[in-house]
Amino acid sequence: MNAQPLSSAARRAVFAPLAAEPRVDAVVRRLGDAIALGLLGDGEQLPGEGELSRQLGVATVTLREALAVLRHQGLVGTRRGRGGGTFVRAPADLLGERLRARLLAHTTDELRDLADHWAALAGAAARLAAERAASPDLEAPRRSLLDFAAAEDPAAMSRIDRRFHVEIAAAAQSARLTREEIRLQTEIGPLLCLAFNRPEARREADAQHRALLGALASGRGEQARILAEQHVHFALRRLIEQRVDGTRRPQV
Repeated sequence: MNAQPLSSAARRAVFAPLAAEPRVDAVVRRLGDAIALGLLGDGEQLPGEGELSRQLGVATVTLREALAVLRHQGLVGTRRGRGGGTFVRAPADLLGERLRARLLAHTTDELRDLADHWAALAGAAARLAAERAASPDLEAPRRSLLDFAAAEDPAAMSRIDRRFHVEIAAAAQSARLTREEIRLQTEIGPLLCLAFNRPEARREADAQHRALLGALASGRGEQARILAEQHVHFALRRLIEQRVDGTRRPQV
C-alpha cells in the first residue's frame, strides 16, 4: 500500500503555521485533532518544544500551555531524562469522549450546512475526475477502496474514507479543489469515524465507494457527481442522527 505521499502532505498540514485565533486553543485543537485522526500515532514522539513552536508559529510559552492542556486531557504524556520528550497517548476511550464532545459542539443546522458544502465540493471533484482522469490516476483511490474494505475499526475506515476523497480531488487534476478538500477534511475529519461505528454503515459506505469508483473509471461524470454527493450526505446524516440523540455514547 503506497499512501506515503498523502500521509506526508497531511502531516505537513498538522504542523503548518496556525491561523489567527486564540493561540493556546488553536494548538490544542490542531494537535488534538491530529491525534484523533491518527495522523499522530499512539506512542509517537512530538518534535521538541523549540522546533514545534517554530513550525506552528507560536511562542514557546504558548506551546507549553497547550501541551499542559493536552496532558490534562490525557492525549500526551511527558518523559524526563535521556530519551525523554512529549509523546502521544491515544487510548480509544479518551478519543471517543473527545469526538463525542466535538460532535455535540455542532448544531444540527451547522452539520447540515457542512454537508451541503462538502457534497458540492466532492460532487464537483468526482465529475471532473470522471472526465479528466486516466486509468493510472485512479490507482490511488482503487487502493483506498480495498483498504477500506479490509479495515477493522471505525478510526481506520474514517482515515481511509478521507484519503479516498482527497485522491479523487487529485484525480480531477485541480490543485485548488484538492487543497479545499484537505482543508475541509481538517474540519469534519475527526468526526467521521462516528459515521462508521455500525457494521451496516460500513457495508453501505463500501458499496458507495465501489459504485463511485465504477462511475469514475467509466467516465460517467454526472453519475459520479451524484454518487459522491450521496456518499457525503450518508455520512453526515449519521452524524446528525447521533447529534440529535446526544445521550448515546458512540462506539469508536
